[in-house]
Amino acid sequence: MRNLRLNEIDLLLKNAKISQSIYEKYNQKKVDEIVNAVAWAVLKPSNNIYLSKLAVNSTGLGRTEDKFLKNRNKTIGLLRDLKNIKTVGIIKKDKKKGIIEIAKPVGVIASLTPATNPIATPLNNILNSLKCRNSIIVSPSPAGQKVFKKMIQFINYELSKVKAPKNLIQTFKSKVNVDKTKYLMKKVDLVIVTGAQHNVRDAYSSGTPALGVGKGNPSIIIDETANLLKTADLIKSSKTFDNGTSCSSESNLIIMNKVYKKFLKILISKGGFLLNKTQETKLKKKLWVRGSLNRNLVAKPPNIILKNIDVNIKNQSEIRFIITQEKRIGKKFPLSGEKISPILNLYKAKNFEGAKKILKKILTYQGMGHSVGIHTKKFNKVLELGNEMPVCRVINNQAHAFAAGGSFSNGLPFTLSLGCGTWGKNSIDVNLNYKHFLNITKIVKPIKIKQYKLKDFFRDYCKRYDPKSLKFLID
Repeated sequence: MRNLRLNEIDLLLKNAKISQSIYEKYNQKKVDEIVNAVAWAVLKPSNNIYLSKLAVNSTGLGRTEDKFLKNRNKTIGLLRDLKNIKTVGIIKKDKKKGIIEIAKPVGVIASLTPATNPIATPLNNILNSLKCRNSIIVSPSPAGQKVFKKMIQFINYELSKVKAPKNLIQTFKSKVNVDKTKYLMKKVDLVIVTGAQHNVRDAYSSGTPALGVGKGNPSIIIDETANLLKTADLIKSSKTFDNGTSCSSESNLIIMNKVYKKFLKILISKGGFLLNKTQETKLKKKLWVRGSLNRNLVAKPPNIILKNIDVNIKNQSEIRFIITQEKRIGKKFPLSGEKISPILNLYKAKNFEGAKKILKKILTYQGMGHSVGIHTKKFNKVLELGNEMPVCRVINNQAHAFAAGGSFSNGLPFTLSLGCGTWGKNSIDVNLNYKHFLNITKIVKPIKIKQYKLKDFFRDYCKRYDPKSLKFLID
């Protein structure tokens, strides 16, 4: 890397440290005012629509109206999660254990964000970071750099009103690239990564504490007790939102034999277009290039995808999503994996046990740790998935794209970064939230001593397995 580039990053780091050293002295009231200022900079309707249009035009991904809604709803949800939360000074007192917890900032944070969410993801990380009195340097995707630079302009305008320290939020002035991002990750106090898995791996190997999230590909079971019409509406709303850019949108449906034909008809009536085998073959050749998703087709509307596979229909405007029926699973059958497009792949299962086997096989191929879903009236089946599947979330009777990342209708934290645990090679197994942006100092006071003895732990064991040793437990 040229010295000029190093100097640029070193200057960012220097400014970030100065800014953070000032900001960490702010009280909770001022911190919360700054958080609100940043949120308003994006949620102000005129700014939000401008940024949403710019995001779609710059990246070529998603839909403007859905970007607008995503920015608003995800941020309002996060503000709900952060409301009345203490992140300055003493945040917890446990008299029984004699422990007092004091919140401390992490320092300077680097945030790597994807082209699929060039506004909502960095804003989520920024708000969590500022809530905990950190400064943050964002490394957007190259496609999302233009929109993020404009976003910072809006943010800094609002921050000037509340007299926040300068350079709390920064990004590269010159074109972002891999080398600069790797250098940045080595120099900060914490790295947050959402998006490409090679970035997650680079973050974990940077030598800096890192929080990365895993690959999606949610598969959803629909059993014979599900409300099929309601379920189809939920799946349609989720799968079509922002042209399927969310890693949490339904990727595969596993449908019971008894309701397969009926549910397929309902999906078609809701705007689904079923491909035949010849069309499926063309789709696989076009949507994947040398094993990777074709950037020119990812997150595009159905009519664009259909046009690229030579499917011409009169009522294209009525088509909302594409349906495929790839029966096999694995690398040679990419429709079983993540598609980041308004495409649903369907599987047929004889019974719930068969559905679980298909689900497990898909996860083994792609999506370990992320999430699965089920539409059913039998909660015991939901519990079975929770006990048996290697995932961090089991979403029950909800639109997956909206539910997994936190929703007003469930209790998960609002986020755009979903930890996938060790299954997904991640260091967290929860939705990324403000707690990950804090250090906690514990003051430890002496408490009344309760001395445990050998008999408290081994009396029952020795009675059963080593009765001769019971005499040693008398003290």
